[in-house]
Amino acid sequence: AYDGPSLILCYAHCISHGIDMACGIEEQKKAVNSGHWLLYRYNPALAAKGENPLIFDSKPPTISFEEYAYGENRYRVLKKTNPDAAGRLMTLAQQDVERRYQLYKYLSEIGGNGAKGVE
Repeated sequence: AYDGPSLILCYAHCISHGIDMACGIEEQKKAVNSGHWLLYRYNPALAAKGENPLIFDSKPPTISFEEYAYGENRYRVLKKTNPDAAGRLMTLAQQDVERRYQLYKYLSEIGGNGAKGVE
């Protein structure tokens, strides 16, 4: 709806992730369901109307980051080669997922006047 340039950022699975490429959409859903990949839109034109330009479409995570991550080679390899580091990093990643979700949720809920500082 914005009369200007648009940018779309997306998660793209690839064969090196070690997933069945026929199930790529399911892997993308897991990234969203874990909260690792947030869904949102930003429309600067809404700020001119006094509305919040950030529209947050993500629902609260329904699976852990670990459940998503260990479905892919890039995360499983670290768990196999250095399980202690993998465990610590997985804990930090889960905390990051939870903080980012809460931050984007908060930013999307502040009123139109407060949203002007977010532009």
